[in-house]
Amino acid sequence: MSLNNAKFCLDLFEPQRWQTREVNVGEVGIGGANPIRIQSMTTADTLNTEASVRECIALAEAGCELIRLTAPSKKDAENLREIKRQFRAAGFNTPLVADIHFTPNAAEIAARIVEKVRINPGNYADKKKFESHEYTDDAYRAELDRIREKFTPLVHICREEGTAMRIGTNHGSLSDRILSRYGDTAEGMVESAFEFARIARDEGYHNFVFSMKASNTQVMVHAYRLLAARMMDMGWDYPLHLGVTEAGDGEDGRIKSAVGIGALLNDGLGDTIRVSLTEDAIREIPVAQSLVRHIEKTRTQRVEEVDTELYDPFGFSRRNVHLAAGIGAPIAPRVLGELGATESFADLGYKRVDGENWASDDQAVDIVYTADSEVVTDAEHADQVPTSCAVLSSRSDLNLRSGDLLLRKLGLERAGNHASAIRLTTSELVEHLDEVTHIKNGVLILRADRANYMQDMRAAVLLLSNRAIKLPVVFEWSTTSQNSDEFALEAAADVGGLFLDGLGDGLWLRSEHLPSATLRRIAFGILQAARLRITKTEYIACPSCGRTLFDLQETTAKIRAKTGHLKGLKIGVMGCIVNGPGEMADADYGYVGTGPGKITLYKGQEVVRKNIASAEAVDALEQLIREHGDWVEVEA
Repeated sequence: MSLNNAKFCLDLFEPQRWQTREVNVGEVGIGGANPIRIQSMTTADTLNTEASVRECIALAEAGCELIRLTAPSKKDAENLREIKRQFRAAGFNTPLVADIHFTPNAAEIAARIVEKVRINPGNYADKKKFESHEYTDDAYRAELDRIREKFTPLVHICREEGTAMRIGTNHGSLSDRILSRYGDTAEGMVESAFEFARIARDEGYHNFVFSMKASNTQVMVHAYRLLAARMMDMGWDYPLHLGVTEAGDGEDGRIKSAVGIGALLNDGLGDTIRVSLTEDAIREIPVAQSLVRHIEKTRTQRVEEVDTELYDPFGFSRRNVHLAAGIGAPIAPRVLGELGATESFADLGYKRVDGENWASDDQAVDIVYTADSEVVTDAEHADQVPTSCAVLSSRSDLNLRSGDLLLRKLGLERAGNHASAIRLTTSELVEHLDEVTHIKNGVLILRADRANYMQDMRAAVLLLSNRAIKLPVVFEWSTTSQNSDEFALEAAADVGGLFLDGLGDGLWLRSEHLPSATLRRIAFGILQAARLRITKTEYIACPSCGRTLFDLQETTAKIRAKTGHLKGLKIGVMGCIVNGPGEMADADYGYVGTGPGKITLYKGQEVVRKNIASAEAVDALEQLIREHGDWVEVEA
């Protein structure tokens, strides 16, 4: 299938949900006309029946619609029967799902007990050894025959028992065979799932869903889009399970999940979601519910259609623009902040040093907006403003329309180096497009007219590209929400996909209720989640499950406390080898549980130290980072 103008959603300019076939999981339907289903996973050892049942009840009461438990062995799979019996006896009909890695025999047992099994194509029939092989076509077909022999018995059981299945590809656990032929690509992820789906279809089994999870939001979104495009091209319509794996905890984990999941839901893709947080599983449910509510309320009218020939939804590249006032590719997207009436530059990330000079933190805004032009745009008052930031005021030197904004870079103004910043709604952009075409040194600040923000902005930026207008674009986004968690989720869901597509050059989050410090933190968090601007340490931390060999939440907190100042470093924190070196594919360092109380440390995907006592492992991680020259001391 050619990817030129390949269709991955029903409409790029109107948020319509792709209606897939219905897959029945017990009494719960996924896809079809069903609502987007919310799911999560227990963290207790599956052999601990009491704790597992207790967690299942708590999740069901919180609104979780499918509950997954890990089954790493035949013994764990057998115990699902007792967990299910007690859970049903307590009055709950929520479907249970068995999570399977490496153990086909456990999957076959579980498929006769629970309503759904999840298998990972990367390790169901393959062992990952990080080895590269050259396959002839005949040799590759022989490998597929081997997979068919291993997988077919499970397919037959699921078909006979009415058990559903998730064919869940994980970016980090692609088999050596797939990597050898397709590389570390979205195409490899899709093909890994399709190899198993073809076997299921050949056996007359269709009660399955797909997932394409990755901790990298760019990889995750591109893989799901490619999966959907391939299915639409072939006439397939299997439901999609969405999730950003190893998203981490706190606000970072929520933003990262919203960027990836939100980008897809906004385009009508996705039938069930799981927000994977390194927190108690019950805390995932309200996050997922809020995300779904937001997407559903933004599915409104269609925006103007534009030519999409220049749009590539399956790969990342920044839009080609002219640099203006330090804004535009290849420079990382800029962050704008507003100086409120009761706020100071300290709230925007700047502080005085020795009473004269300025210092800024890693998340200081790049451009400050203020209506007080006497203070911030008059050269006589330049010493009152940080010299490293640009200033945006409400004074206009342009004739385009009243209320335009003038952007000036202090210190450069006397040399005549200033840029126009035109603030328009997307409808106003269309109205004044001919005038905008003649602006050579400027920046467009765009705000949406309609609720479906992503489609509105996508259309506007593609219109600029089609007219060869190379002005950088800053996305302005606001909402009436007074809750910072809700604000962060909604902003990430709306603008994240635009940045994943390389369409934005800056971000301006606005609120009448939230302080500037909160808004800039969220803005930088969105850009980091989209992999466009790294301003802090990134933690690729898996949610806990019954396989986990140490307290993930406590350990992640300890690692964060020790390494949180290492800007730009990516650290993987994995509870077991299933989510080990492969899952943290692009992490600089890895901390992986490999036995009770035992930790293995990685540099990239290479094992560096094995079987470290967990009590000593965090300090050992620091030492490893120091040995490789990536440690910096905390500034006083």
